[in-house]
This record gives sequence, structure tokens and C-alpha cells, in this order.
Amino acid sequence: MVSQFIIPFIFLVVLLIAIFRKKDPYNYFIDGSKKAINLVIDVFPYLLAILLAVEVFRASGVSAFLAGLTSPVFRLLGLPTELTELLIIRPLSGAGSLAILNDIFATHGPDSFVGRSASVVYGSSETIFYVSTIYLSQSKCKNLRYAIPVSIVATLIGVIAGVSLLRVF
Repeated sequence: MVSQFIIPFIFLVVLLIAIFRKKDPYNYFIDGSKKAINLVIDVFPYLLAILLAVEVFRASGVSAFLAGLTSPVFRLLGLPTELTELLIIRPLSGAGSLAILNDIFATHGPDSFVGRSASVVYGSSETIFYVSTIYLSQSKCKNLRYAIPVSIVATLIGVIAGVSLLRVF
């Protein structure tokens, strides 16, 4: 019930702060909108490239093939093998991983161990490559060096810890 009032509340608070500081909120809104349009134009090619690459990756069957190859490793780490494709796609695409999550729920049910584990994976991980693409398209830093490998390892550690806690609780 409270959640339906959060956005209007934030909007009202920002408006009141602007009026209190004797700023023109309308002109600031227009200036911000202009900057947002330029940001969308700058980011769109990067976004399109990553979304297209993920779709080709999934539609070609490469993700399913990699899932088959890596499932023994995930089993060894204590993760259900049904999560393998989700673990591979999640760093690449939020929408693609949501589709896989939906498939897992349809197959195993959301209250099963696999379904709850999939929820932990989806909720505790990030679309690393998507975020990196957006960040690098707007940042002066063009050398990621260790950022992506460290992010992937941290995600894997978090997923293993989360699924292990699910086994206990």
C-alpha cells in the first residue's frame, strides 16, 4: 500500500526542495530531459550490440551447449545442474535470464529447492556485461582489467553461499 505513494512522494519532495531553494524546477526538468535524450542516443549502439549478442548466443544453442559442458562443475560446487543455463545467461542478460527463470519455475515449481535456488541466483546476481557496457560507454575508463573476472567470481561465490544457506534453512 505504501509503495504506490513512494514515487509521487519523491516527486513532491524534489519539487518542494527546488521551490525552497528558489530554483525553477520546470527548466531543470527540461534540461535534464535534453541530457537524457543525448544519453540514450550515446548508449543505444552499445545496448543494441549486447542485446543482439545475447540473443544470438541463446538462439544458436551455444548457451545450452555450454550449460551441458559446465553442469558437472556446478554439481561439484553444490549447485543444482538445472541452474546451469541461468548461471551462464544471468551475467549477460536480465531479460534472457528472466525467461530461463520462468522455465525453471514452470518445470520445477517456485517452491521447490531448484526454484528457490534459481530465485537466489536471479536476485543476488547482476547482468555484469550489460552494466559494464553501459558504464564503459559513458566513462573515460576504457580498461576494465580485472573488473569483469572479479565480478564473475564474486557472483559465483555469492550464489554458492546463497544456495548453501538454502540447504540449511
